[in-house]
Amino acid sequence: MAEHIINLNSVNPIEFYGPNNNKLKLLRKKYPLLKILSRGNQLKLSGTTENVETAKEKIELIISYIERNGNLSDNYFNQILGDEEGVIDKTINDELDNKILVFGRNGKAIKPKTHNQRVLVESASENDIIFAIGPAGTGKTYTAVALAVRALKNKVIKKIVLTRPAVEAGESLGFLPGDMKEKIDPFLRPLYDALDDMIPTDKLNYYMTNRIIEIAPLGFMRGRTLDNCYVILDEAQNTTDLQLKMLLTRLGPSAKAIITGDLSQVDLPRNQHSGLRKAKNLLDRIAGIAFVHLDSSDVVRHRLVKQIIKAYDAESEERHQARKAKNQKDEQKS
Repeated sequence: MAEHIINLNSVNPIEFYGPNNNKLKLLRKKYPLLKILSRGNQLKLSGTTENVETAKEKIELIISYIERNGNLSDNYFNQILGDEEGVIDKTINDELDNKILVFGRNGKAIKPKTHNQRVLVESASENDIIFAIGPAGTGKTYTAVALAVRALKNKVIKKIVLTRPAVEAGESLGFLPGDMKEKIDPFLRPLYDALDDMIPTDKLNYYMTNRIIEIAPLGFMRGRTLDNCYVILDEAQNTTDLQLKMLLTRLGPSAKAIITGDLSQVDLPRNQHSGLRKAKNLLDRIAGIAFVHLDSSDVVRHRLVKQIIKAYDAESEERHQARKAKNQKDEQKS
């Protein structure tokens, strides 16, 4: 007689057992010679060594799928249990090899949609620090968060730290009532939105309550050492030179970082220069640091966003050329 205990800590036990224990009943029906006891987050298997090992492999496969997908239908649960030739196992592995980063809520497959998003994913596997630079709507932040969530689910890291500089885009939020968190949350909302799309609500609440996922303004990073984690700095065009240097020098030996920004939307006061622009010039030749540039062809928002970006880029180029021509005239006069 052999016994084995399987912990369900990495998944929602309710999702594994199913409503009214439907999936647990399917499991017991599949292995009638096994004694299967469920106690909260633990599943105890008792029976012959061969039966225990066979059931253990199937259950671990189911857990692995729920970790990535967030949910699993009764039908697919039954298919995995009935798959004797490893076809389902191969299908899951094929899905993962097919550039799927994570399965979001309701089973949504999240993967890079454009060429430069794929370049970003590939660069992240080969480098410890990635700068993703491009206009709004190109999926910089979303892809970065998906990479971090995948690393967390695969236990490559122990923590995700997401941060943004608290810089208003033309508005002033300082007059708003509330404590520090309530004042800062509007700046961090895009990061919450990305996480909400990828992690079930109860799991996300658990991660944030236990500080496995931490979202904080950039100023709160000073003096810390960030290790065994994925650090994402969003809106990096609104960091000063010293702020960006401060964050990059927080990284521990086992940390990875993605810095995202849009140099066409700098909201810093006129007398301050973007730290992202300086980093682009200083760090692009350092091994282990990669720069990925996204453009209007990577826009995955409304079809008109692509045209809007092109119009603003054209106007910006016209101004640049006009300034250049004026400077040349002034030099000729002098």
